[in-house]
Amino acid sequence: MSIPLDLLADTEDNGYELTCVAIRNAEKITKKGGDEEISEKGEKIVSVSLAQVLHNSVKYERAKEE
Repeated sequence: MSIPLDLLADTEDNGYELTCVAIRNAEKITKKGGDEEISEKGEKIVSVSLAQVLHNSVKYERAKEE
């Protein structure tokens, strides 16, 4: 799976925020042991994580500002 650049370019969301969410999601995938399954398919964890974020498969909320 490659990074869905069309979705990335078309998003109106904050790119920095999406990157932070994708990084945390990649960490969760790795901690759960899903990285081996992804690697066996020849995919990259970060690419899969970013695709999940861009396809709204990962839910997140912004921290409230104080």
